[in-house]
Amino acid sequence: MNDAPLPSDALEPVAPGLVYSKFESELQVRPDDIDMYQHVHSSRYMDYVLAARFDQMERCYGMPMAEFQKLGYGWVIASTQMNFRRPLLLGDRMTVRCWIEKFTSIGLRLQFEIERRPDGKRSCDGWFDYVMISVETGRPARIPEPIRLKYSI
Repeated sequence: MNDAPLPSDALEPVAPGLVYSKFESELQVRPDDIDMYQHVHSSRYMDYVLAARFDQMERCYGMPMAEFQKLGYGWVIASTQMNFRRPLLLGDRMTVRCWIEKFTSIGLRLQFEIERRPDGKRSCDGWFDYVMISVETGRPARIPEPIRLKYSI
């Protein structure tokens, strides 16, 4: 793997100030999500965001993860911030809302909110910084303009 440093502008926002669409997916807490304290384990909230994101990539953007793979690209998480507000319990339904906050030349920041249904109480919120990689090299790749445009709705 090439360990060359990233260009200095690789993490700078591209087209700052744009507002991107928010999309929602509905999920339900499953028995295997529950920890020894009888609420959803903290690691499952990341799974909920990833499941919602896969759904939204296909349903809302019209470009599922399999399409990225065919083009030789993938997405990896560079960092994340998760703020836990109140627990989800067995059987709870939730809305997972995601939106792109900003693009960089090699990635994006995805904001999310998880709300319990039907009362709309916030369970968790935060963000993920994703970096696009070349599957061939495993190194960061610049986001091609057609992909950026498709995800800039």
